[in-house]
Amino acid sequence: MTIRVMLVDDQVLLRTGFSMVLAAQPDMEVVAEAGDGVEALQVLAATAVDVVLMDVRMPKLDGVEATARICARPDAPKVLILTTFDLDEYAFSGLKAGASGFMLKDVPPGELLAAIRSVHSGDAVVAPSTTRRLLDRFAPMLPNTAQEPGNDRLQRLTDREREVMLLVAQGLSNGEIAARLVLSEATVKTHVGRILTKLDLRDRVQVVVLAYETGLVRAGGHG
Repeated sequence: MTIRVMLVDDQVLLRTGFSMVLAAQPDMEVVAEAGDGVEALQVLAATAVDVVLMDVRMPKLDGVEATARICARPDAPKVLILTTFDLDEYAFSGLKAGASGFMLKDVPPGELLAAIRSVHSGDAVVAPSTTRRLLDRFAPMLPNTAQEPGNDRLQRLTDREREVMLLVAQGLSNGEIAARLVLSEATVKTHVGRILTKLDLRDRVQVVVLAYETGLVRAGGHG
C-alpha cells in the first residue's frame, strides 16, 4: 500500500529535498505540495492524502492553524509538524491542534521515513516523555479546565483505564505500564485502544495533552 504524502512548506528547496527522499521509497508517493496553509487546504479539498508534512512558519496561514482545520475534517490525513527547535511553542501548538507528532527539519532521512510510516499506521511519533517535557514547559498556556464539566469525558473510563491513562501521560511505554501494573503488554495495548476510542483521541500524544488539560497530570509532577 502506497502512503500518499503532501508537503507543505514555503521553502521550495526544502520541499524538493524531501520530495527526492520520499520518491526513492517504494511505499511512498508525494501526491501534492503547497507553499502555505491556505493553498494546503485548497489542495486537500481535491486530493486524497494520508500524511501531511507541515511547516509552521508560513505566510497567509501558518501551519498550526492549518493543522487545526485539517484535523477537524472527517477522515482527516495524519499531520506531522516540521519544526526548527525540539521544544518550542510551535511544536506544542501543533500537538494541541491535532498533529500526530513533530519532527525537526534537519532530521536524518531514515528517521523522517520511519516517522511517516509510523504515523500512517496509527502511532504517534513523538515519545510521550518528549510531549510531557513540552507540556511542562508550556503548561501555563493551557486553559485551567481541572474543575470544568468538560472533564466528564474521563468518567467514561473504568478505574483501570484511568490508571493506564495516567501512566501513558507520565511517558511510560506499554511494556513499562505492563510491568508496573503486572499485566501483559497485550492487555495494556487493549486498554490504550479503549481509552483512545472512548475519549475520541487519535494517539498517545493526544492522551498526554488531555491528561494535562483535565488536571489528571500537573506540570512538573504526577496526577
